[in-house]
Amino acid sequence: MHKPASNEITSLHDLSAVDLIAGYRARQFSPSEVMEEVLAHVAAWEPHIKALYLFDPDAARAAAKASTARWAQDEPAGALDGVPATVKDNMATKGQPIPLGAASVTLTPAAADAPPAARLREAGAIIFAKTTMPDYGMLSSGLSSFHPLTRNPWDLKMNPGGSSAGAGAAAAAGYGPLHLGTDIGGSVRLPAAWCGLVGLKPSFGRVPIDPPYVGRVAGPMTRIVDDAALMMSVLSKPDRRDGTSLPPTDLNWKVVEKSPRKLRIGLMLELGVGQPLEAPVRAAVLEAAKAFESAGAVVSEAKNFFTREMLQGLDNFWRARLWDDLSRLTPEVRNKTLPYILQWAERAASLSGVEVVRGFNVTMAIRAAAAKLFCDFDYVISPTSPGVKFPAEFASPVNDPAQPFEHITYTVPWNMSENPAISVNAGYDADGFPIGLQIVGRRFDDLGVLGLAKTFEGLRGEQRPWPAPPKG
Repeated sequence: MHKPASNEITSLHDLSAVDLIAGYRARQFSPSEVMEEVLAHVAAWEPHIKALYLFDPDAARAAAKASTARWAQDEPAGALDGVPATVKDNMATKGQPIPLGAASVTLTPAAADAPPAARLREAGAIIFAKTTMPDYGMLSSGLSSFHPLTRNPWDLKMNPGGSSAGAGAAAAAGYGPLHLGTDIGGSVRLPAAWCGLVGLKPSFGRVPIDPPYVGRVAGPMTRIVDDAALMMSVLSKPDRRDGTSLPPTDLNWKVVEKSPRKLRIGLMLELGVGQPLEAPVRAAVLEAAKAFESAGAVVSEAKNFFTREMLQGLDNFWRARLWDDLSRLTPEVRNKTLPYILQWAERAASLSGVEVVRGFNVTMAIRAAAAKLFCDFDYVISPTSPGVKFPAEFASPVNDPAQPFEHITYTVPWNMSENPAISVNAGYDADGFPIGLQIVGRRFDDLGVLGLAKTFEGLRGEQRPWPAPPKG
């Protein structure tokens, strides 16, 4: 079995998806037994972290019972049959509303599963809950006008990050092994970093999504790389609803470690834009670079191409995009939006059309610069976040709507350039709070990024036990 990050497995809810499937096949335990342990663990944690939306234990038990029957006949429905999973609020699930984390959204049942949710369900995964997110996914925070405040299991005073906030908290707390997030500027990788997880932003179009948008992807949030790869084997299957998706391929998602020997790895540390790099993050990433170098990689500085003008351009573009939606609402409904988000979006009313187009055009400039960078490197490593942690009640690490994106400078370029990027835990600060390393590959090299991340799992230092529910 795969060794979990904690020193010892004490419960079925701590098992990876890979090991759950092996256990089902060997009849060591059943999906019903696993689901009961997950539900008990959720009951112990959820009052403290508030990670879930539409949590349905009865439906979960019924789905687990059906899966148990299939395994008893050696007839699993698919690669994830009986594995507990959660899906982010903004991924449509048939018959359920999609609040987008915002009290200003009308709650209307979805007509069908979105492609990622459909693929999980077809593969037999037990989707037992949705997970929380901030208003319209425009915050790296667990703060929302619709959902209760989501907290980080590693330290309840701290933020899990976002916008896949509930997914990050749920994965760190041990709500089963598989969690689905979305990422348009770091919304899978940032909470993965702050929650000690593996979070993959696939190449744009690798996972069909509906509705698609510039830079928007869905990706796995798990505790180990092998589970992320297993999830990708399902999520990457084709769906004609996404006109931006890549052609179907027969990729073998069983990830093997990628030897760093002779790989050209670029180390991107100081950006000169955004939130300053904190010392514990710098130390963890430098230690990772040394580990790759010791394993035979050629590590050298990768010069930053991301500028203040690019960050401001994306800010203007995204403000205008959200204000287009909010401006259509009545003032009474619009004012239900989280004040931080509303204050940020309202400023788009004074932007000119040229300013908004100029903002959109930086996506092309970022894409061109990233392509040139990867002429010189096979992979790039960097911090996932410049900061270690921030308070649970903050809307962002800086907590200033005039500077909303100072913390996404390491992550957002790769959404616009469409490169695969993964966050994997690289170490801890003095308080034992996790720190993420980001590994970026060339466009479409999702398997290489996963393979190098799997190699790093073996190179990094010993991992701390996962957090346990508060007592009492």
